[in-house]
Amino acid sequence: MLRNYSNSRTLGDNIRLGTLTAFTAGTINIASLLIFLSFTSNVTGHYAILAAEISKGNWTQVAVVGGWIFLFFFGSFLSNFIVINFNKKSKYFAHAMPIVLEIICLLFVGVYGQLYYQKTLEETEYLVALMLFATGLQNGLTASISNFSVKTTHLTGTTTDLGILVSMFTQKKYRKNGELIGRAKLLMSIMLAYVLGAVFSGMTYYYLEFRVFYVISVCLLIVIGYDAYKIHIRHFNTKYRYSRIYRKPNLFAYLYEKIHGIPKREKKRKLVFED
Repeated sequence: MLRNYSNSRTLGDNIRLGTLTAFTAGTINIASLLIFLSFTSNVTGHYAILAAEISKGNWTQVAVVGGWIFLFFFGSFLSNFIVINFNKKSKYFAHAMPIVLEIICLLFVGVYGQLYYQKTLEETEYLVALMLFATGLQNGLTASISNFSVKTTHLTGTTTDLGILVSMFTQKKYRKNGELIGRAKLLMSIMLAYVLGAVFSGMTYYYLEFRVFYVISVCLLIVIGYDAYKIHIRHFNTKYRYSRIYRKPNLFAYLYEKIHGIPKREKKRKLVFED
């Protein structure tokens, strides 16, 4: 999900990344709505609130909402900044770091809300700001590494694109286009996962309360852990094959043979002219 970059990604990579991150975005959005009475997975509504507060001359609220919008922007900026600057050193590190930062933000919200939250306006404003920064990180990462194919924190563009595709499928020539079909599958999986995450959050919040952010963090850890597992298993197998070819034993080969057993070698065949 995180190893491949831009055009080297497959449809499966994008669907796996899209569904898991869309599920977490839906969960975050409904949790923040129930707790803080504010959406935190997108800033469309906040732009409207910003304009309304400007028209009223309420400059304190203008500063607050403007800060929220900036933090979502800064989260997207930081994600892509990490990706483009560390991608050559380690794609996995560059792509996983924004998710790690998002997990830290969400865990802080969960712990603070569970232990210290007094439901004051100032606390609410700071926690909403932190969650907008976290979702900005997520949206910036998924869009950056997928060449803008995957955006999971809001469904406005997703619904628009899917509507366009469905209209194209009314003509037979487009229904046979594999690329368009794959795009439709990706968009539908993102929409479904987002809705499922929102429903899950709404149904479990009254039991979990702020602990719902721990569940979200576990989902994000799955995103990171999936690629870590693939990378280490591939490295493990490569080291093993190297030791068999060049007959240079190493720790990886020793562990591999302990787990899987030593493969049986066929008996050396005797050549005719050796008789």
